[in-house]
Amino acid sequence: MANTDLSTRPFGTLVAAMVTPFTADGAVDFAQTTELANKLVEDGCDGLVISGTTGEASTLEDDEKEDLFRAVVDAVGGRAKVIAGSGSNHTSHSVEMSKRAEKAGVDGLLAVTPYYNKPSQAGIQAHIEAMADATELPLMIYDIPGRAGVPIATETLIRLADHPQIKALKDAKADFAGTTRVLANTDLDVYAGDDGLTLPWMAAGAVGLVSVSVHVATAKFRQLVDAAAAGDFTTARALHFELDPVVRAVMTHIQGAVSAKQILKWQGVLQNSVVRLPLVEPGAAEIEVIRADLAEAGMEFAG
Repeated sequence: MANTDLSTRPFGTLVAAMVTPFTADGAVDFAQTTELANKLVEDGCDGLVISGTTGEASTLEDDEKEDLFRAVVDAVGGRAKVIAGSGSNHTSHSVEMSKRAEKAGVDGLLAVTPYYNKPSQAGIQAHIEAMADATELPLMIYDIPGRAGVPIATETLIRLADHPQIKALKDAKADFAGTTRVLANTDLDVYAGDDGLTLPWMAAGAVGLVSVSVHVATAKFRQLVDAAAAGDFTTARALHFELDPVVRAVMTHIQGAVSAKQILKWQGVLQNSVVRLPLVEPGAAEIEVIRADLAEAGMEFAG
């Protein structure tokens, strides 16, 4: 049965899947990165994923990733868990980046399902175990079939939970029945990987959230996670409804990194909303629907 002692969480409970700020010409902006990391932690995050999907990992160079890991550790280490998105669809490369992340001082690793290759369940298991074997760090599995092309089967997750370094699951599959079996049959810390499912996942025993939307409403997500962890589902439900238009604004119209950066620019947190190709900044129609959702949440910005 999943551990419910929040003080022992190796990855925190409210984890931002952090964007990677860029300069106007597309270089990694380390100054803005450390400022954003500090703000997220000060506002309530106790974990940060660096170089994950929202961090545009697929268009970051290896040295950029390692430098980002080190910069964020230097900025918030000891105040929040720093989790390196070190996985890819290339096993030996994922192992190498995990080792580099460990040397940079991170607290844990995020291992995404190998994408594009469409491996068998045996291949997925071997890939994730190879990453887990590569370091002494705790590892979080990231199950996201919508991007990876294949789900991680419930039986595979249960087998992976036997590995001593595999400690958690970020569930972005929306398979409530399957995740219930993982919660009931393993000691994995389960995290909602879909911002809008935080409340039902935590009601079933998940420990928290790995989120994109948390960038723009950190304090309110902190309240939601804390209320659900305390069993105060009246408060948690009210916050769930309040946050619904925020989640829609960030997650439903365009890729999350694009929308999050745009909103952070409106909030004055980022200097720009630059993303790397093949991502592009939002167009007028996308801006309109994002603004409408934010207005429903009581968040309106000039410009």
